[in-house]
Amino acid sequence: MKVTIKKAALGGLAMFGAAVLLAGCAAAPEENGGDEGEALDFLPCMVSDAGGFDDKSFNQLGFEGATRAADELGVELTEVQSESETDYAPNITSLVDQGCNVIVTVGFALSAATVEAATANPDINFVIIDDAADNDFDGEIDAPNIKPIIFDTAQAAFLAGYAAAAYSKTGVVGTFGGMNFPTVSIFMDGFAQGVEYHNTEKGTAVKVLGWDPAAQDGVFTGGFEANDTARNTAQGLIDQNVDVLLPVGGPIYQSAAAAIREAGREIAMIGVDADFTETDPSVADLMLTSILKGIDVGTYDAVLAAGNDEFDTTPFVGTLENEGVGIAPFHDFESKVPAELQGELDDLKAAIIAGDIEVTSYLAE
Repeated sequence: MKVTIKKAALGGLAMFGAAVLLAGCAAAPEENGGDEGEALDFLPCMVSDAGGFDDKSFNQLGFEGATRAADELGVELTEVQSESETDYAPNITSLVDQGCNVIVTVGFALSAATVEAATANPDINFVIIDDAADNDFDGEIDAPNIKPIIFDTAQAAFLAGYAAAAYSKTGVVGTFGGMNFPTVSIFMDGFAQGVEYHNTEKGTAVKVLGWDPAAQDGVFTGGFEANDTARNTAQGLIDQNVDVLLPVGGPIYQSAAAAIREAGREIAMIGVDADFTETDPSVADLMLTSILKGIDVGTYDAVLAAGNDEFDTTPFVGTLENEGVGIAPFHDFESKVPAELQGELDDLKAAIIAGDIEVTSYLAE
């Protein structure tokens, strides 16, 4: 299924990203504990998207960060899991009614419901993961009590794309996503740029299937569930001789892994958000690397600050420079990639941070 993003949305998010970065990105969150003493009268709460808190990806990372902050504050985290998009607004309302002091919502799909609740409840702090909370696309957060936690994952995906091109034996790599939202396509964009950079520097001709950077369109399942649609989508790319596959969209990687195992040949997978080798050992043997977001650290910092009455709505924008994004080790694939690859990736990371290599994205300055 192909879904094309509206240019107005992309433009608005680009304005938001530029405004944030020009104002100065928030520093990478530091781990610091709350003050010991009497129990806080503080209730942190969290709403998942339809992927659930056990998605081995960004819902789970956000939950882990919020839980760690709650434990450190000596309070209990109240969480509610969404089974479908129709649950988002009612779930947030239920937490408002329970007297939550900070409500963390996970994912861009909850953006409209989050903005509506924040506007109606100015005394409650809101944190939204993976969304700019800019639904009118004017370059500003839509409510003064929302803190966005967002990530310029194109930078890390560039490194993963370069690694994929270096590893590929067939000269064909592929990617597909859940839906064509900026927080999904940013992975695919960076991935394609990394492959192209490898082609330019090394004289290779590795093809990227599933994403067209010029058209800003590609292959999408239309949702984020691990189902037959996701499996068939992965199979369609596998049938075109890809030997590295990047599925972007929470649990859809599980369907990709199933398709890879059925293929009967060696195909590597690249994870997103978390290090899948660590969060889901059942796919460790398939993982070339993973493109990482510091969702757990960003969420931890925001909840802890709220509990200590130090809540700050300045957006956190994760980059390679502030270590908000990165790539995982090669783990089981360390002996399968070129010996010089890790050193090249280290040099590329330094060049991106220095501005010597430009990685374009809607969050780039």
